Amino acid sequence: MRPRLLPAALAAMALLLAAKLQALVTQPSGPLPALGLVAPARASSEPSAAARAAAPAVAPARPLQPVPPEPPSPEQAAERAVLEGLRARRGELEAREQAMAAREMMLAAAEKRLAQRIDELGALQQRLQSFDRTLGEREEAGWRQMVKLYEGMRPRDAAVIFDDLDPPVLLQILDRMGERKAAPVLGAMKPDRARSITAELARHRARPVD
Repeated sequence: MRPRLLPAALAAMALLLAAKLQALVTQPSGPLPALGLVAPARASSEPSAAARAAAPAVAPARPLQPVPPEPPSPEQAAERAVLEGLRARRGELEAREQAMAAREMMLAAAEKRLAQRIDELGALQQRLQSFDRTLGEREEAGWRQMVKLYEGMRPRDAAVIFDDLDPPVLLQILDRMGERKAAPVLGAMKPDRARSITAELARHRARPVD
């Protein structure tokens, strides 16, 4: 009887193993109760509490303290003082040059305005001289016309008028009359009047011409 039971037991165990394997294939994530196998737990990425407790504590990094600069040497301090003095001197010179340039510009502008003013005064002087010449020519033309009028009169009639004329007017007329025309008129005038106007005429002709 034992030799016959052994093959039957083996066959039964083989069938049971096949059924379990089929169940494992169809449900891979399920538990394996028949085989007594336990699915291994998934490894966690986070360390366990025991691992965290066993890990040594890391002290926080301290910030780096700035290293104080070394004090300059006497030679460096002297060189720096010289450079600062030269820089200040250069600033003063530049400011002075700017002031001189501004002053030169002001002087140039003043000279330009003065030159323009001189040109304007010169033009005005020329106009005044031209006006004076024109006025003098007109005045002379008026005196000549008056002299021509008196020269055309009889000496006695002209002498009557000359006796009553103002000395400056009579002097201008007699000065422009010819001697041949003036002599008869003076002879016909009153003696005192003729004498005084003759003296005035002599002094007038003795004056220098402007």
